[in-house]
Amino acid sequence: MAMALFAGCGDDSSKSASTSSAAVDKSSLPKDVQEIVDRGVLRVGVKNVTKGFGYQDPATGEFSGLEIDLAKKMADHLGIKVEFTPVTAATRTALLDSGDIDCVLATFTITDERKKSWDFTTPYYTDHVGVLVQNASGIKSLADLKDKTVGVSSGSTSAKALVEAMIKAGVISNEGYDAKTFDPATWTNGIKFKQYDDYPAISTALSAGEVDAFCVDKSILAIYNTGDRSYIKEEFAPQNYGIATKKGSGISKVSEELVQGWLKDGTIKQLIQSNGLDK
Repeated sequence: MAMALFAGCGDDSSKSASTSSAAVDKSSLPKDVQEIVDRGVLRVGVKNVTKGFGYQDPATGEFSGLEIDLAKKMADHLGIKVEFTPVTAATRTALLDSGDIDCVLATFTITDERKKSWDFTTPYYTDHVGVLVQNASGIKSLADLKDKTVGVSSGSTSAKALVEAMIKAGVISNEGYDAKTFDPATWTNGIKFKQYDDYPAISTALSAGEVDAFCVDKSILAIYNTGDRSYIKEEFAPQNYGIATKKGSGISKVSEELVQGWLKDGTIKQLIQSNGLDK
C-alpha cells in the first residue's frame, strides 16, 4: 500500500516536527521507541474516509479527525514527525505485523480475541453498532432485517455483532452460531452479508440495491446518513476504540501512558467535541 502524504506534528500538518524532543529523555525510552525517535518519523495507520476520525481531503491531501489529532500528539510527544498510511479493517493488522506502521488509530474495536494478538490502549472513544437503510425499504427494526442482505466491512466485527443482537432479540435462532468460528461469508441463518473493502463502497451498494442495509459503528454511519436514509431503532454492541500496537512492544507502554494522561486532563474530551463526535 502506498504511503500517505508526509505530515509534521502540531496544528499545521505541513510543518516540520517541533523541537519538543528535548523534553523526552531518550535514554529512558524502550528500544523500539528509541528506534522510532532515531528514524524521526512515527508511522501511523489511519482511516482516510471516515470523517470525524480519519479523513483525507481529496483536494488538499490533508488529514483530519480525532485519530489524526491523537497521532499528531503522539509524535509531538516524541519530538518527531508523523506519517499517515491509509488502512482498512482488512489491512491494518497486516501492516502493523509487518512493521510498515508503528501503531494503528483507525476505529479499531478492542476485543478479547484481538488482544491475544495485539496490544490495545485504554479506550479513547466508545461507540455502538448501528444499521442504516434506505427510507423506501420500510426497514425500521432488527425484526425487519430477517432474510435481508447487509453490507459490512471486510475484517470488521459488525456482522457478528448484528447476528448476536438478532439472536438476543429472538429474531433469528442461535442454530449453528459459534462466536469463535463465526464467518460472515458463510452465515445464512436468517440474514446474509456482503463484505466490502471500504465504507464508500458499502454506501454505493446500498444506493444500488445490492444490499438492504449498511451495518457498522454509528459514528461512522453518520457521514452516510443522507436525507433518504435512516437508522433502524436499535443500536447494540458497544465498540471501544484503542490504539493498537505490537504485542509487548515499548510503544504499547508509551501509547497507554499518553492515552491515560489525555483522558485525565480532558484532552480527549476536547478533541471529541472539536471533531463533532460528542453525542
